[in-house]
Amino acid sequence: MGCPFCATGQLGLTRNLSAAEIVEQVRVSNEYARDGRLRGGEGRVSNVVFMGMGEPLANYKALMSAIHSLISPQPQGFGMSARGIVVSTVGLAPGIHKLAAEGLPLTLALSLHAPDDELRDELIPMNSRFKVNELLDAARHYFEVTGRRVSIEYALIKDMNDHQWRAQLLADLINARGKGWAHVNPIPLNPTPDSIWTASSPRVQQTFVDTLIDASVPTTIRDTRGSDIDGACGQLAAGMKKEAKHVPSREALG
Repeated sequence: MGCPFCATGQLGLTRNLSAAEIVEQVRVSNEYARDGRLRGGEGRVSNVVFMGMGEPLANYKALMSAIHSLISPQPQGFGMSARGIVVSTVGLAPGIHKLAAEGLPLTLALSLHAPDDELRDELIPMNSRFKVNELLDAARHYFEVTGRRVSIEYALIKDMNDHQWRAQLLADLINARGKGWAHVNPIPLNPTPDSIWTASSPRVQQTFVDTLIDASVPTTIRDTRGSDIDGACGQLAAGMKKEAKHVPSREALG
């Protein structure tokens, strides 16, 4: 989606994944879990998040085909609970309404990152088409139809979107649409090489969170996982560029 603070987003679009490719990732992960090849010993995949390299709602047909494969009873599917599946979006409002109409108790995560259109136009190019109020209305509609509380994702960027007044504005916009329908997940921006963007300081981060909580908006700082291997949100492109020259060609692999 071309978001400038996300290194992965700067790669551009190559193509969409097929439903089979999406499901295969879960199958392989289940195989690793079953064989105890993951930290924590033997287990199974119980939760899936459609988030990261791409926009799930822009690949809607494959997304829903994969989801139905995951939640269909065994042996036709994986027998997963729809409540264990999260679909993230940067804000395709029509797609949010379409997802609500599916009648599945999926969790919707809206990557908002700014409560005002002036800043969000800079951070999220898609905001030029679907503005903040339209997105929050769509998210509220999703809650009304599904009964599932919406997660509002908010990457805290130093001196960019981490101001206390923006936290208050976000709280006001959420509360204007009722109570209990949204949960805010601030997350410190993950660092990427040569980026002008950096994470907020712990003090500023805490002030942002306290402002939301004081306004009775449920808020939990999201843990940043995978940064030690450049695999956290927004970091994948940096790792791919760094490793690309070491990858042998298809001919060399035979």
